[in-house]
Amino acid sequence: MNHVMLLNGSPHAHGCTYTALNIVAEQLQAEGITTEIIHVGHLPIHGCVGCYQCQKLGRCAIDNDIVNEIGRKFAGADGIVIGTPVYFGAPAGAFVALLNRLFYSLPADVKRMKVGAAVTSARRAGTITALDQLNKYFLHGEMPIASSRYWNEVHGQTPEQVLQDEEGCQTMRVLGRNMAFLIKAVANLRQAGQWPEQEPRRIATNFIR
Repeated sequence: MNHVMLLNGSPHAHGCTYTALNIVAEQLQAEGITTEIIHVGHLPIHGCVGCYQCQKLGRCAIDNDIVNEIGRKFAGADGIVIGTPVYFGAPAGAFVALLNRLFYSLPADVKRMKVGAAVTSARRAGTITALDQLNKYFLHGEMPIASSRYWNEVHGQTPEQVLQDEEGCQTMRVLGRNMAFLIKAVANLRQAGQWPEQEPRRIATNFIR
């Protein structure tokens, strides 16, 4: 059975971001996909220190927090949803620190062709810039991005207000259905042996060369 991990990057375990993620999770479950919402936004997460040891270890060298545990769960999932509140037009800082280390330290094959989706929550503004930042993690990892019929955002200052955002809630439901479709399509193609060719070596150049 296909499985999706949802990361709640809000400091509040059952706040607005959780409310949005839960709507997505309920729709995924309705489509036969198991889910797990993991609250990470309240944790003190150290930022990446640029040691590059992850390229040898296959995991982050900083091993005193939840990042590597999330990485192991990611390896067993078929998709991931990352959700964040918006602070000053950007994702929550500790959540960015987690995502930077998670997505950089994981081997390419762990991420490749797994479906990703991002969800943002704000009282009023800043959701689009935060959403753009989150989607870049998937673009870097060769991950198909699930979309909805509008940008993946909800609005409200409380969970009750988020549920009053009818368009936002519909956006979350459509996102869940579309993500389920993509995950099943990827699984079927992989089972049929129709998998995109991967170049054996990543070419990394600097702008001066």
